[in-house]
Amino acid sequence: MIELNINGKPYTVDVPPMKRLLDVLREDLHLTGVKEGCGEGECGSCSVLFDGVLANSCLIPVLQAEGVEIGTIEGVAIGEQLAPIQQCFLEEGGAQCGICTPGMILATKHLLDKYPQPTLPQIQEGLAGNLCRCTGYSRIFAAVEAAAKLA
Repeated sequence: MIELNINGKPYTVDVPPMKRLLDVLREDLHLTGVKEGCGEGECGSCSVLFDGVLANSCLIPVLQAEGVEIGTIEGVAIGEQLAPIQQCFLEEGGAQCGICTPGMILATKHLLDKYPQPTLPQIQEGLAGNLCRCTGYSRIFAAVEAAAKLA
């Protein structure tokens, strides 16, 4: 049995200790906001906050997540209401197909926690580990800038 803390809630799972955190989140806990893109830690679609640090859940054995605060996209909203970051992505068109969006939003949260008023180069660097095939990034950068103004 592995005990996890996800979005401030305790979970206990009976899974192999080397099962990927990504698969436990999606298959066992039905937290399907985390997406699998590449499965190799290159695209950022599976990003989670791992004790406040952005991490690729496809590279983390679930056993390493025991005792760690895990944050997923499901924990970003405020009840049924979108968080300001999510609202900015919606309003600025920073989301298209949706595969990268949860990771981009978590990367934005991580970035804004570190730099509340980031410069464009800081935004570009902060989102560098997250790939998007649809938007061309300009709308994503605009969403991050809009979210920073709300902070």
